[in-house]
Amino acid sequence: MTTVENKEQAVEMTTEEWLAIRKEAGLKIDPDTAEVCWWWAQMADPYGVFPELAKERGCIGRVYFACSPESDVWVSFHDLPKATVDALRKKADAMDDDDDWPF
Repeated sequence: MTTVENKEQAVEMTTEEWLAIRKEAGLKIDPDTAEVCWWWAQMADPYGVFPELAKERGCIGRVYFACSPESDVWVSFHDLPKATVDALRKKADAMDDDDDWPF
């Protein structure tokens, strides 16, 4: 179970519910306004929600995440629609090397 705290109370939810929130948020991310970052994470478990993940499946890599400006829900590129990922990558390719972009 995962605990999410808000201003009123702590809400307990299953891992599946927590992941579903990310998938739903990913559908609403606009590539034109999205914030993008990356961090090192397990490739098979970018959110770190499966502690029982077998060590032999563990592979650390750079995982990219996007977030809507009005949200605090970061979504792995693996959970975004392909069109959104393609647009974010195209936007990154169009930026100058001097711009602060994580790609």
